[in-house]
Amino acid sequence: MLLAHPVVLEDLVERYKALAVLRADQGSPESRQEYADVAYGLCVATGTSDIDAALVAAFHHLPGARPTDDSVLSEEALL
Repeated sequence: MLLAHPVVLEDLVERYKALAVLRADQGSPESRQEYADVAYGLCVATGTSDIDAALVAAFHHLPGARPTDDSVLSEEALL
């Protein structure tokens, strides 16, 4: 399976975190769409089907990830 470059993953994770802090999923139609697009992008980039799995997969492939760390991150852990 192909996986996105760590820089792409890092950008997507940072955008997702920023949108989550701003509660974009509860905002205007445009902000909800951007939130959905970034979440979808993370899923595609990591080969997963939901945002929680995408975030875990992204964190495991970012620089500095510990290969033995298999903890599951919740959305609250990102904030």
